[in-house]
Amino acid sequence: MDEVKVVAAHSERATLRVGDVFLKVDADQARIDVEVEAMSLAPVPTPQVLWRKPPVLAITALPGATLGRLGGPSTGSPTAWAAAGAAIRKLHDAPVPPWLGRAGRSIVALAAELDAECELLVTNGLLPADLVTRNRQVAEAALRPWTPAFTHGDLQIAHVFVDGDKVTGIIDWSEAGQGDALYDLATFTLGHEEHLDDVIAGYGTDIDLDVIHAWWSLRSLLIVRWLVKHGFDPFAPGCEVDVLRSRM
Repeated sequence: MDEVKVVAAHSERATLRVGDVFLKVDADQARIDVEVEAMSLAPVPTPQVLWRKPPVLAITALPGATLGRLGGPSTGSPTAWAAAGAAIRKLHDAPVPPWLGRAGRSIVALAAELDAECELLVTNGLLPADLVTRNRQVAEAALRPWTPAFTHGDLQIAHVFVDGDKVTGIIDWSEAGQGDALYDLATFTLGHEEHLDDVIAGYGTDIDLDVIHAWWSLRSLLIVRWLVKHGFDPFAPGCEVDVLRSRM
């Protein structure tokens, strides 16, 4: 019998791997619905849906390996990172889905959430006030009007698979929908700033780097408390708190 491997797990959802099959267990059926619909619309390689039996979705494994993970060494050649940038651009240029995704939150709602989170980070003693204040200033550049694009919404490097210099697929589409394209690019390069130029070269258009930096700060500020609450370590080398410190 194939070994059952826990890929990721917390109180909201879990992903298991059994041989060449991934089993995604999610208490929120709406997230699974979005994932399946987004994969059917995305013009980039995605896993094949094998079957659905709520709360479980079974999909195929992808060939190749990821480009790394946050807090770990980056892998892959500059060409592979550029290929990922080209795939992301292809997604962003596709017709937008009819729903908003994680990257599509309103500026007003996002600013309110960010201010509340910054206050809690300081009052709970998780982060020093000067670090939070500086990154809140940097994050302001992300709070601007944007043209809706087809966004993945959680485009961590662990969700992009490559084989050599070819992108073989992108996983975890439950946050997909209309959103800010630069949110995806910032999420993908978070903690791996050394590959930003490679990704932009593949993406093929000028990018406002201040907005990328802003999303690095904003995303990190918003997720630190959630990570701690769910048993993850944002203080590990190369992870979210180091990203925040890099803006000082």
